[in-house]
Formats: sequence, structure tokens, C-alpha cells
Amino acid sequence: MTTKASTVSKNGEATATVKNEVKKKLTQSANGLQVQELSIGRIIPDSMQPRKSFNEEALKQLSESIEEHGVLQPITVRKSGKDYIIVMGERRYRASKLAKRKTIPSIVREYANNDVLEIQIIENLQRQDVEPTEEAEAVVFLSEKYSPTEISKRLGRTENFVRQRLKLAGLIEGFKVFVRNGEMTISLGVGVALFEPEEQQMMLETMGEDFSSHQINQMIKNQTYDLEKAPFDVVDEKLITKVGACTTCPFNAMNQGNLFGDGKMVCTKSACYETKKSKSFLNLIEKSKKENVLLIPEIRKYWADDDNNQLIISQLEQNGLKVYLLDDVEIIEEPIEPTIEVIKTEYQHYDYSEEELKTELEEAIENYKEELETYNSAKENGFVDGVMFHPKTYLNKVIFVKIKEDSKTENSTYSEPIANRKMADCTPEEQIVKINEREIRKRHIEHNKQFEDMVQMIRQTDYIEKKKALSVDEMVAFSLTLFENNVDYVGRQKHFSKLLGNTSKMTDVETVENFKKNFKKETFYKLIRYILTKQVHFGESNHVNNLTNISFYNAMQGYYKTKIANIEKEYVEERNKRETRLKERIGNLEKKIQELND
Repeated sequence: MTTKASTVSKNGEATATVKNEVKKKLTQSANGLQVQELSIGRIIPDSMQPRKSFNEEALKQLSESIEEHGVLQPITVRKSGKDYIIVMGERRYRASKLAKRKTIPSIVREYANNDVLEIQIIENLQRQDVEPTEEAEAVVFLSEKYSPTEISKRLGRTENFVRQRLKLAGLIEGFKVFVRNGEMTISLGVGVALFEPEEQQMMLETMGEDFSSHQINQMIKNQTYDLEKAPFDVVDEKLITKVGACTTCPFNAMNQGNLFGDGKMVCTKSACYETKKSKSFLNLIEKSKKENVLLIPEIRKYWADDDNNQLIISQLEQNGLKVYLLDDVEIIEEPIEPTIEVIKTEYQHYDYSEEELKTELEEAIENYKEELETYNSAKENGFVDGVMFHPKTYLNKVIFVKIKEDSKTENSTYSEPIANRKMADCTPEEQIVKINEREIRKRHIEHNKQFEDMVQMIRQTDYIEKKKALSVDEMVAFSLTLFENNVDYVGRQKHFSKLLGNTSKMTDVETVENFKKNFKKETFYKLIRYILTKQVHFGESNHVNNLTNISFYNAMQGYYKTKIANIEKEYVEERNKRETRLKERIGNLEKKIQELND
């Protein structure tokens, strides 16, 4: 790197001598090959050079250095007729042209065409500023001749780097553009590249013109599946014979060098996963019929008209099964013995002492013993074998089940919800239900409109400009606004668990009235202080370059001045040590510069 100080010389002739000696050492013959000064006009860039992009600003800086010091490292070329083609050093060649040099130090070597390309690729990949998609294409070329392990050794890179670039090469051009301009990270690009080109194109078109990493991440999440939670056996080769077991599938992220999915078994072939899932559900139905086991979907009556749930109910009926929902049956599941670790996890957001946690564990163990006794005597009490499954994931578990007496004679059909039927097709009782539901919905819509009209009216008044102190109602409103919109679950459990009291038997209107009745300004202050601690900015923002952080830092001095001072002291001591080392280093460099100038 050229420093301003290095350009200052008391003796021009002495400086030139030093420069020439440095240049001679750096450009002297390597392995017996002679360095020649070749005319730049006779040197041609290689059209097959894998590196396509060069940073213009960096080239300009290099050209300025070459103007002052010359080319300190020769380029490597090969003969081609009367001219020479660059093998290594195109960046130095371009910078030399910018510096208007007429010659450039070069080493002339003979290469076979394939050797030239391989050398260029390896040389480029060993640089730090290579564009990722160019790296990917270069690694693909090398993979035709070498294994990922051999490539990693030749490049001095990790094997994961090689596998990552191999996968990145599968990214369609539409996404590569976002990688090149820095909008798309390499890891996200690898995540997209795991999908087939047709699926990538659909993701690209769904995203629209503007790049959105959040949207792409969501699409990846929606099209990938955690195989550890699959409702089928992932080692089963015969579930879908043509595709075999998931454990050996190339679309399992674990079989792609753990480039995606944090080392888990993650399926990236959504169509295959859904097919296996559907097949496993049909197998579950057949097994339940064959073994005379009751198959219970995890569906409540009030969700029976959901489209997905309707499909499940219809499938069960078409396969000759009587449909019983959760409301129709009693279920006993095998209890799980509690441990102190489980209790700690369950109560992690509560400020419980070790003694309180032990008490919770003892109570949980007593409950477990009772549940285990009930489970072991289930069949004696009229329960039969059953299987309960989730209507979306098809994950299932073995249970004991007993049909409720009123469900045995009930002729309800869950595949025809009241909401989807015409009034004329309903019984008188059902018509009353529909009429009441419609009125409830109309009233809700009226309230929505009434509130919106009121807010719009207020916004057109001078309310915001009022100079009066806040009323109790306003502080109540602001407190609930802060609580509803800014306090997360952990904050509510840790700091505000009793803020609203017991609301289980109150309407929302009654909850607000009760809060107002018990309101104290201390509650208002507590919410403000909570928000203050949550709204500060980290990352590149700190207590000297951000208004929010500066004001927070100053405000906390009134409460914790000594503690803050202790933290400041630690950082000042560390900073002083670092600055001392820097001064010594700079001093040594300045001495070397002085020696060169003398």
C-alpha cells in the first residue's frame, strides 16, 4: 500500500535506487524463468478468463501505485503468434494501461489450453475479492476433474466452501444478479439453489421486481420440511418405490454437505414430501380398518367447516369410516414422567426459586402417577385402542378412546356445515343459529365503522395541539396501547403479569374499566421505562452517534451512575492499551519510512 509519507524524499536519486532494488527483488526470475519487459500493445487479455468483474475503484488505486512504483510483480503470459495472452495478472495489466505504461514486466511460459484455464481458475479463486457466482462457475469447472476434497486442498479452502459454491452454481440467472449486486447473501442463494430451476423461477416471479430476503426466506420455509417431524418413516424405501428412502435422497439437505438446514434432515422437494405424506395417511386409514382401530382427527366441531378439515372428513367417510371429532370422544394418552429439566423449561419466564421449582415438580409427579393409573386401567373402563392424528401434518400417536354416549346415536354430518348451506336447506333450529350469527356479524361491522368514523373526526380536530396535562383516561389509553403493541410475551410474564388482573370472566370493555379503576401513575411510569429499555438501537448505533441511545445513556446516569462509570472504565482501559500498541506500531513504520528516505 502506498502511503503519503513514502512519496516524500530528501534525495530523489537515493529513493529511485531503493525502488529499483525492491522491484528487482520482486521481479527477479522464478524457477529459472526470465522476466521480460513486454510491450503492452502486444499483450491480449484471455477471452476464456473465468474472472469477468473488476472493481473500478480498486483498479484506479492500483494504477496510481504503478505510476509511482511501477509493477512490482510480473504478470504471466503465453505466446500466441506475434502476441502474448495473459495467464495470470489481468488486473495488473488493466491498471498498467490506466497508468499509461508502454511496457509491463512479464514471465513467458508454455501451457496446454486446459492447463491455462485451470491455472487461471485456481489463481482467481485464491484471491479475496472474487465475485461469488464466478467462484461457483470456476469450482464447477474444477469438479469435472477433481473431487471436492481435492479442490479444497488446491485452493486452501474448506470442503464446505467448495460444496457451497458447487450448489450456488445451480442458481438461475435471475437470482445470480442479486448475488452479484450484494442484495442476496451467499447462504440465501444456496438455500434457493437447492430447488429445481422451475421452482426457482416460480419463486423469482412470486417475489416481483424488488428483491426481498424476508419473502424468499418465507418461500424457502414454506417449501422445505423437517424430516425429523415427518409423519412417515424416512428410511422406508418402499413407501414410494420410485424415489426410495429420504435418508439417501439428494434433496435431503443433510446429503448436500449440510449447506442448508443447520445440519438437520430437511426435504427440499415439496412435491415428493407431500406425496409421501398423503400415501402415509392412506396407509394409516387402511391399517385402522384392518386392525379395527378408531381413527380420530384432531378437529373440534367449531373448526369442522375449515376447508382442509372438510377434506380430511370427506376422505375418512369415503373410506367407510365413521367420523368422530374430539368433541365426540374421551381420550387417554400415555403420560410422560416429568423431570426437573422439563419443569425449568415450563417455568423459564417466571422468577421461581429452586425450592418453588421442586414444589412444582413434586406436584407434577403426583399428577403423573394419577394419570398413569388411569391409563393402565383404560380398557377396564370401556376405552378401546385408537389413533389420533393431526389434520395438516398427519403426525399421529396411539391412544385409548371412548365414544361419548350422546355421540353414538347422533346423526350430525360434519361434511355439511351450516354456514355453507342455504337457509331453505336448514332445520328451524339451524335457521335461528344462522340468523343470530348474521346479526352478530352485522353488529361487529357497524362497530368497526363507528370507531373508524370517530377516529377520523378526532384527527381533523386540534386534539394533538392541546396543551393540557394528560387526563387519567388518556394515560390509561396510552398505557394499554404500549402494553398491547410493545410488550412481548416474555415482558408480560416477567414484568406485567398482574397488569390487567383476572380477565377470564370479563369482556374487553369491562377489562378496560377495571384497569382504569385500579390505575396508578406508577403503572404508567413502569411501562414507559420498559419501552425505554426496549427501543434502544444496537449494531452500528451507540451512545455517541444516535439520538435515542444518547438520551437513554444520559437518563440512566441518574439511577446507575457508578455502575455505568465502572463499565466506561473497563472500556477506557482497553482503549488506552490498544492506542499504546498502535502508537508503537506506527512509530516503527515511520522509522522504516525514514530509513528508506535517507
